[in-house]
Amino acid sequence: MTQPTTHMVPVPGGRVSVTDHGGPGEPVVLLHGFPDDSRIYDKLMPHLEDRRPVTLDFLGYGRSDRVASAPMPAGQRVAEVTAVMDALGLHDVILVGHDAGGPVALDCALAHPASVRRVVLMNCFYGRTPHFRVPEMIRLLADPALTPLADAMVADPRLRGWLLEHTARQFGTEGGPGSLRVVSVLPQFFGDDHQPDALTAIRQWTADLFPDLDRQDARIAAGQLAGLDVPVRLIFGGRDRYLSPDLARDLAALVGSDDLHVVDGASHWPQWDQPRQVAELLDG
Repeated sequence: MTQPTTHMVPVPGGRVSVTDHGGPGEPVVLLHGFPDDSRIYDKLMPHLEDRRPVTLDFLGYGRSDRVASAPMPAGQRVAEVTAVMDALGLHDVILVGHDAGGPVALDCALAHPASVRRVVLMNCFYGRTPHFRVPEMIRLLADPALTPLADAMVADPRLRGWLLEHTARQFGTEGGPGSLRVVSVLPQFFGDDHQPDALTAIRQWTADLFPDLDRQDARIAAGQLAGLDVPVRLIFGGRDRYLSPDLARDLAALVGSDDLHVVDGASHWPQWDQPRQVAELLDG
């Protein structure tokens, strides 16, 4: 088995932590959303030994550099993915986007179609499609009219924890030692022995949500999604009440794909709950 190697790759605004898991096959670049990090793919890695999986923590998250409180420019995360692919010499990649990483994956494919062989979307969104439901916690953090309330609630560790528990129930995920929530989500909100919290980056990304949706809606209206010349596969956990299988069908229609797979019994994070099945779907 190839030993993973971790690099700090320069990107606009800092450096991101990138793990190249090696392997003999085609590169698979896996993008996380918010509020988690690349560890959401840990259980998937043993099932991708015949590929070359690459994971990264977006700027401000996981073990990447922390960010200042200034707003991030539009296209920041696409620029980060592009910088990582250039630094590792990756071409003809399978680009996997989960949650808010899904729009990043699609925008990368729109910007650099010759570098992307396939996009795989997992429990994500793009634009204001009919079945898109913004989680209440994310809406609270994203709405500028509610910023004082959001600041007060996030500043109180007990209320911060309550918000996470409420949202986790809707996403269909479990807690407890070794759970994804403990491994990947809680460190972004509270820090751990290896990293400070990612609250500044979380607030930046959520503050950008509605402007990002506006830009995505404009691309949809201009026919860019329908004209995407890269195949798209959708893999959605069936128990997610927010980014649901109905939303997956909305997205499939947008990109003209009938390559949709619902993982029964899986939560918002199917790659964690059913890693073998997800790996098989990535291979298909």
